[in-house]
Amino acid sequence: MKTIYKVNVSFSFHEDDMLRMMEKPKVDDIDSYILRLRYHHLTLLREYDDLLCLNHLRNVENYWYQIETVKKVLKQFRGRVLLSDEVGLGKTIEACMLIKEYFLRGMIKKVLILTPTSLVSQWKEELMDKFGLDFAATDDPLFRKSGDDFWSMERVIASINIAKSKGNFDRLTNIDYDLVVVDEAHHLKNRKTLNWKLVNSLKKRFIFLLSATPVQNNLIELYNIITLLKPGQFKTESHFKKEYIKRGNSRVPLNKDKLRGLLRDVMIRNTRSLVDIRLPKRFATTINIEPSDHEMRIYNSVSNFIRRCYNNGAGIDKFTLKILQQEAGSCHLTLRDSLKRLLDKRKADIKREVMAEMIKIIDLVEQVDNTEKGKRLIKLIKMKDGKKIIFTNYIKTQDYISSILNHQGIQFSLFNGSMTNSEKVKSINRFREDVDILLSTESGGEGQNIQFCNTMINYDLPWNPMRIEQRIGRIHRIGQTRDVFIFNLAMENSVEDYILKILDSKINMFELVIGEIDSILGNFDSESDFSDIVMDIWTRSEGLSELDKGFDILGEKMIDAKKEYIETCKLDHALFSEDYEV
Repeated sequence: MKTIYKVNVSFSFHEDDMLRMMEKPKVDDIDSYILRLRYHHLTLLREYDDLLCLNHLRNVENYWYQIETVKKVLKQFRGRVLLSDEVGLGKTIEACMLIKEYFLRGMIKKVLILTPTSLVSQWKEELMDKFGLDFAATDDPLFRKSGDDFWSMERVIASINIAKSKGNFDRLTNIDYDLVVVDEAHHLKNRKTLNWKLVNSLKKRFIFLLSATPVQNNLIELYNIITLLKPGQFKTESHFKKEYIKRGNSRVPLNKDKLRGLLRDVMIRNTRSLVDIRLPKRFATTINIEPSDHEMRIYNSVSNFIRRCYNNGAGIDKFTLKILQQEAGSCHLTLRDSLKRLLDKRKADIKREVMAEMIKIIDLVEQVDNTEKGKRLIKLIKMKDGKKIIFTNYIKTQDYISSILNHQGIQFSLFNGSMTNSEKVKSINRFREDVDILLSTESGGEGQNIQFCNTMINYDLPWNPMRIEQRIGRIHRIGQTRDVFIFNLAMENSVEDYILKILDSKINMFELVIGEIDSILGNFDSESDFSDIVMDIWTRSEGLSELDKGFDILGEKMIDAKKEYIETCKLDHALFSEDYEV
């Protein structure tokens, strides 16, 4: 009887031993060879029980199931896996731990990470801040400057929309990658799309696919995704349909036990029931602030100025105009300083009449002493006891809040991304032990353990809902023992006011599990960033009635996207609720 042994393990023998066995193929030598194979295999598996990455993580709260997931991928999956944990359990952390582990073991060198456009910067920050891995990204200024050289870099994070574009598809598919990672992998569900064709065509040794909802409509989507990981696992599509899909209903599986067995070879799905995560309740309140007449005049002047420039060209690019509109909703001083910098640096590009209008706005801002939002913040702080974290987008806004807190004699701890690590540690310790307020920028609070605080105030609001969710996740996470309270400050009839109405009243965002808004936006019928959609509505609407109509349409699309997500969750729970955990 002929026995064939197939082992995917790297090991080495002394050259003399190998030559000796080749020259004298005795039974004893073959048995010895097989025993040594098994020994080296067991040795490698034992080595994977001690993860190297754990001693190299920074500000990462990893949990037992994440560690076991990494070990299982190393031991059993040979670098090809669908990470499909339920929303909020940390698939990204698992993937980043695996990337770090593979780098430390010398198993990879050239890596490509593909994500939706809105997640590129989040992946870059996560890998750098928590895992010490610096990646080039398609939203870096370097991307536009470096041209083709960008894709030759060893570590790249790319928007999948940019990667699959006509100018880049062939470039990427001619590169040999050690590892390809695809986030939101349910966007690969259709083999006819460029998304699927790109990932299928990439030359790759290892591949990680991430999706909490791998099946959204029918089981053929599962076949398409698994084929990217392990071609031939389900044989042909016609065989898969015949063997595993009920005729007349492509959402109902046949031969469930056999299907589970094949999926367990390529898929890990940790569930909330397994890891026993129970978070306290979360309560959110939007505080609409009526601006003074002068503040309203400033905001309207800025908005009208931006509307005129946005589509007509004025020497100021659309991205800069969007930032100016966001700053107008944050703080007058932040807006003023940005306008002054723009005038100083771009005088040659900006039209004369546009410059004159910018100077008028600066003059209006210079007349502001205190703001209604600042007054409301102080009132809110004094009304509610206990520790509070106040988030803002901009350093200059943080400076303004610092000044009014100092004026009121309210002690606080300051936290932002420009501080050194030792300064950050001192700031958090002071917040924990001595003062009740932490004033933090968005980047400042990343990765910090501040669950001893259960109240958050969003002084301003990011236009990206996932950024809002990330702020909430600083305190509403594993380790929080008390109910969490969130206060959102927004000036009436501002962009932020409209965004909050959609997110709160239309899809109840503040009641969602952390991570769900990401999945809902993934179903959104647009490749544009959410903030760009908002900006488009804001700049092309004339008057409140048009604004109301535009944002109502956006709200209805969000409702549809949430309904689709809920139906997808039901299907995925029915298919994958058990048997795929670590």
